[in-house]
Amino acid sequence: MIGRGATLSGNGAAPGGHTPVLLREVVAVLQPRAGGIYVDGTFGAGGYAGALLEAADCRVWGIDRDPLAIARGAALAARYGDRLSLVEGRFGDMDRLLGDRGVVTVDGIALDLGVSSPQIDTPERGFSFRADGPLDMRMGGDGPTAADLVAELEERDMADIIFRYGEERHARRVARAIVAARAVEPITRTGALAEIVRRAVPRSNDGIDPATRTFQALRIAVNDELGELARGLDAAERLLAPGGRLAVVSFHSLEDRAVKAFLRERAGTDRGSRHRPPAERPAASFRLLDGKAIRPGDAESAANPRARSARLRAAERSEAAPWGDAPWRMTGTSAAGSAS
Repeated sequence: MIGRGATLSGNGAAPGGHTPVLLREVVAVLQPRAGGIYVDGTFGAGGYAGALLEAADCRVWGIDRDPLAIARGAALAARYGDRLSLVEGRFGDMDRLLGDRGVVTVDGIALDLGVSSPQIDTPERGFSFRADGPLDMRMGGDGPTAADLVAELEERDMADIIFRYGEERHARRVARAIVAARAVEPITRTGALAEIVRRAVPRSNDGIDPATRTFQALRIAVNDELGELARGLDAAERLLAPGGRLAVVSFHSLEDRAVKAFLRERAGTDRGSRHRPPAERPAASFRLLDGKAIRPGDAESAANPRARSARLRAAERSEAAPWGDAPWRMTGTSAAGSAS
């Protein structure tokens, strides 16, 4: 469930032990060419941007909502001069962000969803329960924190979030335990929350920490990740030139199902939709490049355990007009139902 690797070094490896997931596959999908313009919409530590810049004499725009990621990217930007430009913002706004800078079409877009390795590995960011830290989880610096949600949500609403976004079968039990614990003292640390969840959820035989799904759910809610994904896919459709390519790497089933549904609908391969009868659909705006998701090979999964759940879906933009706002919204309800 972790995304985004780090900057490439000269030998193709990533310094600091973080390797961009499915790096070669993403570059192969985007086929960077000299003079082309590409977007790394989830810049992170710059792994995909660096790979694209090394592959061709092209220009890359790196976008990230995390100001720390943009600050860390300054060294990479200096290395490539005006070939790499960094923009602080959300990838769901990429067409507006680039339009404000005079860029109206691009030749390729890479999206690597989820939290980045630098974020997950920094306890002060509050994404992980592996080391104690403040219960924050914000990818940017604005909006409510995870501690705010834990303190303020009604038990039913909290259970729904944990069930929908974490696909946690014991969501109501977890929410009940959180509400009981916060009545005694505020829950402000990742370690405290993880222990509350572990006491509420039976440990399974799969080796996954019982707190994993609850932390995922809160992170998705804090950052509106599925809403951002919906906006980002629509923005990519508007921004890509005919023949331009989209590569999306996801790390959990909610994201992957949303990307799959969007691309199949836009490509006209979803065998009908209750939202829009086939006869009323616009012309296909994408062509699928692979009928199935591309997964990491055994060697990459062994070298980088974070890659094991990764899925890459790719499509090429047609000459048809964008469909506009999708007739469905990716809220997670269709994928996970309700906890009540």
